[in-house]
Amino acid sequence: MKIQPFKTNEKGLNRFFGPLEARVMDVLWDGSEMSIKAVKERLDQEQEAKFNTVMTVMNRLVDKGVLTKRIEKRKSLYTPVLTREEFLNDQSKELTKGIMDEFGSLAVNHMLDALEEADPGLLEKLEKKVQQLNKEK
Repeated sequence: MKIQPFKTNEKGLNRFFGPLEARVMDVLWDGSEMSIKAVKERLDQEQEAKFNTVMTVMNRLVDKGVLTKRIEKRKSLYTPVLTREEFLNDQSKELTKGIMDEFGSLAVNHMLDALEEADPGLLEKLEKKVQQLNKEK
């Protein structure tokens, strides 16, 4: 899936989506196929949202290829194209590829520094992955 615009100054899903888009995706990823009305009702539990605004956002997410829309009788039902995990995996893969294409060894150096700070276990996983890749050559 084509990477969504990535905002480095945001957190979580807001890095990929606008605030309401992120909330809509959270609702849909936590449930099953849902109508605009059902999503709006869930959103209203936290903060009131206007029906037309929710409808517009959901249809834009369809246009972006993040949701699918199916019409049953007179009701539109929406489903995420990917699970949350699949979406985040795809986006992180695209981001990493873009960073590597643009910054190369600088990015690798910074990632290694970040690994040391984050979790020593991750560095061990990386070592095993590098050994595996070297064996495959």
